[in-house]
Amino acid sequence: MTDPAAHSWSGVSRGPLRPGEWVRLVDAKGRRHNICLEAGKSFHTNRGGIEHDDLIGRDEGFTITSTSGGEYLVFRPLLNEFVVSMPRGAAVVYPKDAAQIVAMADIFPGATVVEAGVGSGALTCSLLRAVGPTGRVSSFERREEFADVARKNVTQFFDGDHPAWQLTVGDLVEALPGVEGPGTVDRVVLDMLAPWECVDVVADALAPGGVVVAYVATTTQLGRTVETLRAHGEFTEPQPWETLVREWHVEGLAVRPSHKMNGHTGFLVTARRMAPGNPAPRKKRRPAPGAYGEDYSGPRPVGVGENGEHTPG
Repeated sequence: MTDPAAHSWSGVSRGPLRPGEWVRLVDAKGRRHNICLEAGKSFHTNRGGIEHDDLIGRDEGFTITSTSGGEYLVFRPLLNEFVVSMPRGAAVVYPKDAAQIVAMADIFPGATVVEAGVGSGALTCSLLRAVGPTGRVSSFERREEFADVARKNVTQFFDGDHPAWQLTVGDLVEALPGVEGPGTVDRVVLDMLAPWECVDVVADALAPGGVVVAYVATTTQLGRTVETLRAHGEFTEPQPWETLVREWHVEGLAVRPSHKMNGHTGFLVTARRMAPGNPAPRKKRRPAPGAYGEDYSGPRPVGVGENGEHTPG
């Protein structure tokens, strides 16, 4: 690990490659290999071997040839490359969604951010980068084995224990009040199976104007989360969306969409905390007929009866 006093805690290294650093090798067909440099060791592929010593001491951004003639680009991995190839305990939040969370939740330098759950630590890396060493990210994870994987991944990416990160193994509803005081949190990010179960404790922790963002995988989770935030009464109207990313193939006159696409990975929902005791304005638009029928079992907005009928008040 580098000197903590001189560490930028950005996860970005400069200068010659050093033992203990991770590098990414990419061959002519785009196949990728991440290796940790270690003096005296070698890395073997189907195109022959590469000596670590031939990489150590050089500036990244060069091509090296293996013993069987295979050419490989050599770079330090970017954050978006690191998170999709790092060891996993739980599924990772992919870069396209992490970028949306950082931007749309307005994660800023110096912010106090609560994250639950931590999964494999992919989103944690993005949050720590955004808050910087003067901010704070309090992560909560129910499962010890996932927390262990996340801890290793985050430590590996930042080359040490990040001073802004606190990881708590436990349930958010039970543990959050003992870690963060009422109204002291700027942002809350929920990446869990049932984020609606945490709305009350999140509301207590968030400062007025704070943002909650939930990341869920299914439409049923999305609906339950949005309706619970509405029913709470002291959050602004929840905003749900998803992001689709499509690459393009560009070669001469052949300019077309790629056959591969980063389609649905998850839904995102954001809402802002009203000041305690100040209810959010009610939606003016009436729900569609049948939206809250007899089969609906989730929370209902004010003005919708048990059979889906509109009621006064």
